[in-house]
Amino acid sequence: MPRTGNRGPGNQVHKRNQAPSKPIMPLNRPQQKVSTHAVEKQLLQHAAQEERQANRTDRTQLGLERTNQPSLPGRQQQPKLNSLLRSSDYDQHRQQGKQQGWKSAVHRYVSLYNQAETEQHAEVLTDYVTDSDHCERLRCRLERLRERDLLRGVLPAGSETKAELIRVNESPSEVSVLIRLHIKRKIEQSGRYYMEERSEFERLWLGLLGDGWDVMRVEPLIAERRPRFGTSTDDNWMNAADYSEIFGDMSTPSTPYLNYDLLPQIKNRPSGIRYRRDLAAAYADRWWNEGNPAYELFEVNCTNYVSQCVFAGNAPMNYTGKRGTGWWYKGRNKGGEWWSYSWAVSNALTNFLSGSGSKASGMRAEVVSSAAELQLGDVITYDWNGDHRFQHSTIVTAFDASGMPLVNANTVSSRHRYWDYRDSYAWTEQTKYRFFHISDLL
Repeated sequence: MPRTGNRGPGNQVHKRNQAPSKPIMPLNRPQQKVSTHAVEKQLLQHAAQEERQANRTDRTQLGLERTNQPSLPGRQQQPKLNSLLRSSDYDQHRQQGKQQGWKSAVHRYVSLYNQAETEQHAEVLTDYVTDSDHCERLRCRLERLRERDLLRGVLPAGSETKAELIRVNESPSEVSVLIRLHIKRKIEQSGRYYMEERSEFERLWLGLLGDGWDVMRVEPLIAERRPRFGTSTDDNWMNAADYSEIFGDMSTPSTPYLNYDLLPQIKNRPSGIRYRRDLAAAYADRWWNEGNPAYELFEVNCTNYVSQCVFAGNAPMNYTGKRGTGWWYKGRNKGGEWWSYSWAVSNALTNFLSGSGSKASGMRAEVVSSAAELQLGDVITYDWNGDHRFQHSTIVTAFDASGMPLVNANTVSSRHRYWDYRDSYAWTEQTKYRFFHISDLL
């Protein structure tokens, strides 16, 4: 998209044939004396400005920044938490002694988390965290990741983790912090490199022991899992309260999309619309880490995101007006939900695509037996418990050096992640997959 707006300082447009103006020197004008008091005042103002700039630099390195709101008279401006806690900055800040208190402990946790991801061994972090349950959970996840990468012939070539502080509850001796971890892994395979990204949420509890803060408890929020029957027996599942805490109130009505099946003059449109796999993948890469404001953003957004991607690839909606049938989306109307379950619920999308192979036209797919048969813009759904209830959906957006799919997803935002999700806390030994090849002509 071309940039608009004012031109930068180095891009000013000058009028043609216009000579630069020269200063006109007055004749026989006595030279003015420079006031010593004015010079001293300028030097003092310059020194004060440099001191303010240094203070701002120190606060930025501490992970704090001030808001841009004008300060009110008689009211001290409150700092807000910055989202730039980088794993690579921890050693530098520790040497400079610029971080103190619980925030230094969180920064160290992020640094050790990144090191564990890079080395694919949990010991470096479990020696620091006293939560034995999470240490075991992390150890199992990194073991699966290490074994899978060995089978794929993959080597981790680097990693960086950033942490955004979402919410902090403080007391003199205890702090609970909700953080969003943005992990970037550089992968080498057969001499080729690619970048894998994902965002995860964790809640940390820190306690003051002696002169330092320790991480006492860690709970990852496993947003890929959806509690069944409205309840959850696992405290790590993300619930509505967690969602509201992270994203706030997302009840703004979405913009309805034009559905051509509702227009009489286009009702008998010709079949054979080509599925644009490149457009589906491009849309997936554009919106993998945020919600398109033209659509509703759901508490569990993975299937809504995948449906948007497939729709962006020219897949026609199958509008029935009944939420339990078809595949369609119209947005909200006077608070009502105008979309099919198959648009937004993984299990419903799985059932819709599984039964669509016999259709002569419209959005349909073929169930294939392995991930190796998938192409760009195809869909995978995930049954974490092996009970034929699918809880997660992804879309193929790239391939590794061996030709295996890399996928994008939402809710737990992921970009070019290896398709099997063995590196996720949601994965279990009972996990089953359903592979859908979207028809080339719809």
